[in-house]
Amino acid sequence: MKKFVWLTLSLFLITAVAAQEEVKEKKLTTLPSVDIRTLSGKVFNTKEITNDGKPVIVNFWATWCKPCVAELQAIADVYDEWVEETGVKLYAISIDDAKTSARVAPFCNGKGWEYEVLLDANWDFKRAMNIGDVPFMCILNGKGEIVWQHTSYAPGSEEEVYKIIKELGKN
Repeated sequence: MKKFVWLTLSLFLITAVAAQEEVKEKKLTTLPSVDIRTLSGKVFNTKEITNDGKPVIVNFWATWCKPCVAELQAIADVYDEWVEETGVKLYAISIDDAKTSARVAPFCNGKGWEYEVLLDANWDFKRAMNIGDVPFMCILNGKGEIVWQHTSYAPGSEEEVYKIIKELGKN
């Protein structure tokens, strides 16, 4: 009986590890096409996330997520310089649900963020991107290809983002 339990447990673990590896291999190379909303309530398809051949940052966040807000605020402090030097554009995708999404516009206005803020209240875009936790950020090159992605935030990590967009801005 012990052998059967061990064999079953071993097969389960092998299958779980193989499934995990398969998920890791299925990273997206471009953004999926999903309808979300602008702050004014208009439909916005995520295929419209472009920047005339210049780099794009797509950041998933929520008003209730302290690391998310800290990351966006750290970038806000240098965003004008980044735009001037690289032409980058940041799309801040709020995952606040229907109950809290009404707070997003006043929240962003209060912070003075100059980002393009969009609402993914039903998490359709988040699911299509296979995102678990926020903050989540990805960087697109001028062709719209995802060239970098990262989950979580630590103070100073915006410097890595800057290096990437600076290099992309040269191309």
